[in-house]
Amino acid sequence: MANTTPAQQGYSLPAEWEPHEATWISWPKPSGSSFPGTYEKVIPTFVRMVKALAESELVRINVDDAKEEARVKALLKDVAPERVEFFRVPTNEPWCRDHGPIFLTRKEKPRLAAVDFIFNAWGFKLTPFDDDNDAAARIAKAVNVPLIDGGQFVFEGGSIDGNGDGTIVTTESCLLNPNRNPKLSRDAIEKKLRDFLGVRQILWLGDGIAGDDTDGHVDDITRFVSRDTVVTVMEEDEGDANYEPLQRNFQRLCEMQLTDGSPLRVLKLPMPSAMRRNGQRLPASYANFYIANKVVLLPTYQDTGDVWAESVLKEAFPGRKIVPIDCRELIWGLGAFHCLTQQQPAVG
Repeated sequence: MANTTPAQQGYSLPAEWEPHEATWISWPKPSGSSFPGTYEKVIPTFVRMVKALAESELVRINVDDAKEEARVKALLKDVAPERVEFFRVPTNEPWCRDHGPIFLTRKEKPRLAAVDFIFNAWGFKLTPFDDDNDAAARIAKAVNVPLIDGGQFVFEGGSIDGNGDGTIVTTESCLLNPNRNPKLSRDAIEKKLRDFLGVRQILWLGDGIAGDDTDGHVDDITRFVSRDTVVTVMEEDEGDANYEPLQRNFQRLCEMQLTDGSPLRVLKLPMPSAMRRNGQRLPASYANFYIANKVVLLPTYQDTGDVWAESVLKEAFPGRKIVPIDCRELIWGLGAFHCLTQQQPAVG
């Protein structure tokens, strides 16, 4: 089986709303680049995130060493200790969606596998990133999950979102960016996705949102909430930089079909008002929510759109509790809850 692809072995990408064994996160470092000058201010958001997730499933936290583990345990003193597990997986930055493994499932044993792609810090935007690039393999080894080598394909988990039925959505601005896989054509990239993720259909959107240093990850704009339904963010201010790109993406979505020929159902999410810090546009988005077993973590920004976004997700996930958490400090790191998390599917 060594020379066969994951797809040929029967593996495929499950939907995020399917049952999880655990959620993985990587604890941020004071020395990291993600929260310059505001590290202490962002830690309460991480604590609230872990507390909400622990009510839903196991939380597996990557730390560098025993000293960091003790420090994080003290911060999580109000979280049931049996709901949190620590792993000595050093990382440079906390964005586990992108440096963590992509977990795949299949019907035959072993039912779970992890794919390890190349991580190059979103086109060499931050250094160092050597620990982040090694994290996927270390996570898989830590929980004894078979590891699939993704070769030299540069890829981040936040660049796609799937419906668990063979379809993913992505953006041209990210996956076709020459700072990722410059020698691969669009067709070659699609083949990699089909082979390694076990998907049959790739739906392409255009650009991401302003301020997103990932070159337009789709998890900031459009997310599957069921097999045939996506939510997508829309900007109402015609003078905002996001207005036209999001309008174009919306039009594409309205014309898309699923593998069975049925139309894609599209629900609208608002965008919060433009946020800036130190003159920099921040990629604040309600689309960067995370779907856990019992809860959905919703980033909020003390904005009039907060309640609207919560109501849309309540409709989309009637069986889950929507947990709004203020992300005005977190977004200074240019990401929110989906960027910070990586689900490990439950396989029985």
